[in-house]
Amino acid sequence: MARKRGSRAALLALVSALAGCGESSAPEAAAPVLRLGYFANVTHAPAIVALEQGFLSEALGPGVKLELRTFNAGPEAVEAIFSDALDITYIGPNPAINAFAQSGGEAIRIVAGATSGGAALVVKPTITTPAQLKGSRLATPQRGNTQDVALRAWLQKEGLASDLEGGGDVSILPQPNSQTFETFRSGEIQGAWVPEPWATRLVLEGEGSVLVDERTLWPDGKFVTTHVMVRTAFLKERPEIVASFLRAHVRAINFLNAEPSKAREIVNAGIGRLTGKPLPAAVIERAWATLTFTVDPIAASLRKSAEDATAVGLLDAVKLDGIYDLALLNAILTAAGKPPVSD
Repeated sequence: MARKRGSRAALLALVSALAGCGESSAPEAAAPVLRLGYFANVTHAPAIVALEQGFLSEALGPGVKLELRTFNAGPEAVEAIFSDALDITYIGPNPAINAFAQSGGEAIRIVAGATSGGAALVVKPTITTPAQLKGSRLATPQRGNTQDVALRAWLQKEGLASDLEGGGDVSILPQPNSQTFETFRSGEIQGAWVPEPWATRLVLEGEGSVLVDERTLWPDGKFVTTHVMVRTAFLKERPEIVASFLRAHVRAINFLNAEPSKAREIVNAGIGRLTGKPLPAAVIERAWATLTFTVDPIAASLRKSAEDATAVGLLDAVKLDGIYDLALLNAILTAAGKPPVSD
């Protein structure tokens, strides 16, 4: 009898425990997620530093899950934003402009600058003047991306026609940067307008020469190459996560400027993890020298890029009022005793 009473008591205890589970409140809400995009480019060094140094995970804390995605060019990241598969991304100016225009000014906001400089037109050494490009084939990372617009606008200014189908005086072939590296070395293309480190790789490993350093086309050599774009709905729903991200971003920019040698090593190691192989020391050093890291979005250059995209037929005329939302960034800068940035 004692054994039966013990068994019955144990069974009652189990039933009670199960009942208690059934009476509990609704299951805990899933942890919020930040889905972040960036590229394996030196121009995305702020993203790589924030991740490699743990600045972002520290700023977000254990309560936010971080999911990462890498892209070859901006239009791919815009597609992810539009499909609600991405929340924040490091990206160039023209894809951000396109996203703003295509969504009627609703889908995205630019919340910080990241990088200035770091883009060039590299060509075969026999080409020394713009006129010699007539009849050539040049590559860009993707149609409508920042370098693609820069090349088309520059060709137009030089009196060389190009169209969106690859025809004209100069044929433009959008293709991944890794493919451009191979087609340039094989002679299938005669040049490419690309971001770093690809411009330097074409020079040092592809035996090319720089025909246009894009810095020479802008006042004081400053133009936005990379900035931070956020999905507007995410900014409204999770401003605290965006603010945490921006604190890590500002910290990464400060680190890049305060410790460039160490930062360069960290970025190269990060690129190696993404691509399977770090850059040669000579490549990363040369590419680094073309870059300036800043939280200033350099808004005037964004507006000029929009005008250029319109002029080459990639964008209808668009008003960019409202594309920036710098309130969170400026609050962080003010709290740190730094001057605010403007749009």
